[in-house]
Amino acid sequence: MPLGTDYARQDCSLARSLEVVGERWTLLILRDAFFGVRRFSDFQAHLDISKAVLSTRLEALVADGLLSRTGEGHPEYALTHEALGLWPALFALGQWGEQRTTPGRPRRLYRHVGCGEMAGDGRCTTCDVFPAPAAVEVRPGPGADPTLRSDPVSVALREPHRLLEPLLVR
Repeated sequence: MPLGTDYARQDCSLARSLEVVGERWTLLILRDAFFGVRRFSDFQAHLDISKAVLSTRLEALVADGLLSRTGEGHPEYALTHEALGLWPALFALGQWGEQRTTPGRPRRLYRHVGCGEMAGDGRCTTCDVFPAPAAVEVRPGPGADPTLRSDPVSVALREPHRLLEPLLVR
């Protein structure tokens, strides 16, 4: 019997959410979009994902209203207002993963721009607010290993930059 693709019989908001973001690769695509990745080729190179799977996932995210697509030929993708609401969940999942795999040596550090560092729960340690993604800067942390990847997106992510700003990929 083939595995189902939805949770139609589940009366649960988490199940409804998983129908949108629960496919393999989807959360990583969204993470990269928060980091400023915009182009198909950059998503593909950074994620090591097949073109067919990436195309399918991007189309689904556009159809579900989480990404917008602009331009022809070599379109760019950007997070929609609705997708910005996923930032706290993505941040929390990333922090949970850091604690499980590299406690005390995070791969990425987050800072509330012009204010202070962010705690593991996403709150600024200085002003005690949860900053919006556009007010967050990300930079490599002590657990980052620059020798693991040399694709243009990984190289660009070695420099501090604000979330949501288009990543300057060379």
